[in-house]
Amino acid sequence: VQLQASGGGLVQAGGSLRLSCVASGGTFSTYVMAWFRQAPGKEREFAGSISWSGRRTNYADSVKGRFTISRDNAKNTVYLQMNSLKPEDTAVYDCAAGGGSDRLTADEYEYDYWGQGTLVTVSS
Repeated sequence: VQLQASGGGLVQAGGSLRLSCVASGGTFSTYVMAWFRQAPGKEREFAGSISWSGRRTNYADSVKGRFTISRDNAKNTVYLQMNSLKPEDTAVYDCAAGGGSDRLTADEYEYDYWGQGTLVTVSS
Protein backbone atom coordinates (compact mmCIF):
# COMPACT_ATOMS: atom_id res chain seq x y z
CA VAL A 1 0.00 0.00 0.00
CA GLN A 2 1.28 3.42 -0.96
CA LEU A 3 0.00 6.50 0.82
CA GLN A 4 0.26 10.07 -0.49
CA ALA A 5 -0.54 12.86 1.96
CA SER A 6 -1.25 16.41 0.82
CA GLY A 7 -2.94 19.63 1.84
CA GLY A 8 -0.44 21.10 4.25
CA GLY A 9 0.57 24.73 4.21
CA LEU A 10 0.85 27.95 6.15
CA VAL A 11 -2.22 29.19 8.02
CA GLN A 12 -2.87 31.77 10.70
CA ALA A 13 -3.93 30.77 14.17
CA GLY A 14 -7.67 30.19 14.24
CA GLY A 15 -7.74 29.11 10.64
CA SER A 16 -8.54 25.79 9.01
CA LEU A 17 -6.90 23.27 6.71
CA ARG A 18 -8.00 19.95 5.26
CA LEU A 19 -5.44 17.25 4.71
CA SER A 20 -5.96 14.39 2.30
CA CYS A 21 -4.28 11.02 1.99
CA VAL A 22 -4.81 8.87 -1.07
CA ALA A 23 -4.05 5.17 -0.90
CA SER A 24 -3.12 2.86 -3.75
CA GLY A 25 -2.11 -0.75 -4.10
CA GLY A 26 -4.33 -2.33 -1.48
CA THR A 27 -7.91 -2.82 -0.37
CA PHE A 28 -8.43 0.53 1.28
CA SER A 29 -11.72 -0.37 2.97
CA THR A 30 -10.01 -3.06 5.07
CA TYR A 31 -7.49 -0.73 6.68
CA VAL A 32 -7.91 1.33 9.80
CA MET A 33 -6.57 4.74 8.86
CA ALA A 34 -4.92 7.27 11.13
CA TRP A 35 -3.20 10.61 11.18
CA PHE A 36 -0.08 11.25 13.24
CA ARG A 37 2.02 14.36 13.57
CA GLN A 38 5.56 15.20 14.53
CA ALA A 39 6.62 18.66 15.62
CA PRO A 40 10.25 19.77 15.36
CA GLY A 41 12.32 18.20 18.10
CA LYS A 42 9.43 16.10 19.40
CA GLU A 43 8.29 12.53 19.09
CA ARG A 44 5.56 11.42 16.74
CA GLU A 45 2.10 11.99 18.20
CA PHE A 46 -1.23 10.36 17.42
CA ALA A 47 -3.97 12.70 16.15
CA GLY A 48 -6.92 10.50 15.18
CA SER A 49 -8.00 7.23 13.65
CA ILE A 50 -11.03 5.89 11.80
CA SER A 51 -12.54 2.45 11.34
CA TRP A 52 -13.02 0.58 8.11
CA SER A 53 -16.52 1.90 7.52
CA GLY A 54 -15.84 5.34 8.96
CA ARG A 55 -18.50 4.92 11.65
CA ARG A 56 -16.01 4.90 14.52
CA THR A 57 -13.32 7.44 15.24
CA ASN A 58 -11.06 8.39 18.10
CA TYR A 59 -8.88 11.40 18.75
CA ALA A 60 -6.05 12.60 20.89
CA ASP A 61 -7.21 14.92 23.64
CA SER A 62 -5.08 17.69 22.16
CA VAL A 63 -7.16 17.82 18.97
CA LYS A 64 -10.57 16.58 20.12
CA GLY A 65 -13.33 18.99 19.17
CA ARG A 66 -11.14 20.78 16.62
CA PHE A 67 -10.06 18.03 14.21
CA THR A 68 -12.29 15.61 12.31
CA ILE A 69 -11.10 12.49 10.53
CA SER A 70 -13.22 11.03 7.74
CA ARG A 71 -12.82 8.68 4.82
CA ASP A 72 -14.24 8.01 1.37
CA ASN A 73 -13.70 4.37 0.54
CA ALA A 74 -14.85 4.90 -3.04
CA LYS A 75 -11.98 7.36 -3.50
CA ASN A 76 -9.44 5.47 -1.36
CA THR A 77 -8.96 8.67 0.59
CA VAL A 78 -8.83 9.67 4.24
CA TYR A 79 -9.17 13.28 5.33
CA LEU A 80 -8.25 15.34 8.36
CA GLN A 81 -10.27 18.52 8.74
CA MET A 82 -8.42 20.83 11.11
CA ASN A 83 -10.25 23.83 12.57
CA SER A 84 -9.32 26.43 15.16
CA LEU A 85 -5.67 25.77 14.50
CA LYS A 86 -3.08 26.80 17.08
CA PRO A 87 0.65 27.44 16.73
CA GLU A 88 1.27 24.25 18.71
CA ASP A 89 -0.42 22.30 15.90
CA THR A 90 2.61 23.07 13.71
CA ALA A 91 4.06 19.72 12.62
CA VAL A 92 4.57 17.31 9.78
CA TYR A 93 1.33 15.36 9.48
CA ASP A 94 1.40 11.83 8.16
CA CYS A 95 -1.25 9.26 7.38
CA ALA A 96 -0.97 5.62 8.27
CA ALA A 97 -2.78 2.42 7.41
CA GLY A 98 -3.22 -0.55 9.70
CA GLY A 99 -4.34 -3.98 8.50
CA GLY A 100 -5.52 -7.11 10.24
CA SER A 101 -8.38 -5.83 12.38
CA ASP A 102 -10.91 -3.03 12.64
CA ARG A 103 -9.60 -1.93 16.03
CA LEU A 104 -8.86 1.72 16.56
CA THR A 105 -5.49 2.36 18.13
CA ALA A 106 -3.17 5.26 18.85
CA ASP A 107 -0.10 2.98 18.84
CA GLU A 108 2.04 3.85 15.86
CA TYR A 109 3.52 0.34 15.85
CA GLU A 110 0.09 -1.08 14.98
CA TYR A 111 0.22 0.67 11.60
CA ASP A 112 1.87 -1.03 8.66
CA TYR A 113 2.06 1.66 6.00
CA TRP A 114 2.96 5.33 6.11
CA GLY A 115 2.81 8.30 3.78
CA GLN A 116 5.58 10.82 3.23
CA GLY A 117 4.12 13.58 5.39
CA THR A 118 2.82 17.06 4.71
CA LEU A 119 3.93 20.14 6.64
CA VAL A 120 1.41 22.28 8.49
CA THR A 121 2.64 25.59 9.85
CA VAL A 122 0.38 27.71 12.05
CA SER A 123 1.49 31.27 12.62
CA SER A 124 0.50 33.29 15.66
